[in-house]
Amino acid sequence: MRELTKAEEQIMQIIWELGPSFIKEILAGMSVPKPAYTTVSTIVRILEQKGFVGHKAFGTTHQYFALISKEEYSHFSMKKILENYFDGSLKQMVSFFSKREGLTVKEMEDLLRTVEKLKKEKQ
Repeated sequence: MRELTKAEEQIMQIIWELGPSFIKEILAGMSVPKPAYTTVSTIVRILEQKGFVGHKAFGTTHQYFALISKEEYSHFSMKKILENYFDGSLKQMVSFFSKREGLTVKEMEDLLRTVEKLKKEKQ
């Protein structure tokens, strides 16, 4: 899987939220200042080339849909962050966020329970 640019990720977030969408619907979901219709269309076609979206033709227009789920891409992104910034150590990452974000003891315990559950599922 390839990493998305900021613009590509913004469009994917909209497609994940809306489901199958036409360019005009994607454009409507974007924040101001909105890019040009042709810009959004170009980015969607790039996403299609990268294998993130597919389309269904309706005459001369296309409806685009996600081929990669938000969960799949989130996993890819988090794994990359874990490897690049925390030497692959989940412990380092949790420690960083607990200090940086001021997690409460309960939030840390919940997080650790989640990690342990995922660890057991992996084994």
